[in-house]
Amino acid sequence: MAIRSRSKISAKFDMSSMTDLVFLLLIFFMLITTLIVPNVNTLKLTLPSSNTASPTDNLTVSVAIDENQQYFLDGKPVVFDQLEPSLSSFIAGSNDPVVVLHTANSVPIEKVVAVMDVVNRLKVKMVLATNPEK
Repeated sequence: MAIRSRSKISAKFDMSSMTDLVFLLLIFFMLITTLIVPNVNTLKLTLPSSNTASPTDNLTVSVAIDENQQYFLDGKPVVFDQLEPSLSSFIAGSNDPVVVLHTANSVPIEKVVAVMDVVNRLKVKMVLATNPEK
């Protein structure tokens, strides 16, 4: 006479809920990574990193834009259309020149980017001058 138990304990583990969760996480990460697009067209600027700067042997040229959106090349006023030829003749023959761009806070970013574009066409290094933090 064999005695059978009425309740059988199953040793099976149901994986359907775990696979649903993994599938949802996979879809979530796939969607998020397609929404994050790196900005390839960024401008490479060398920003000052300290309050003191070491002197360089390179020629340093100052380009400034004031509040009235007037352009200055080493303190002398220049029209934007003449900025590129003036700058190229100014740095001609110098070894590894550096352009320092000074702008007022109220200058539109389009004007700053236009000057950066001129300097980039001349294949010259550029530094954006900033005020030190207080």
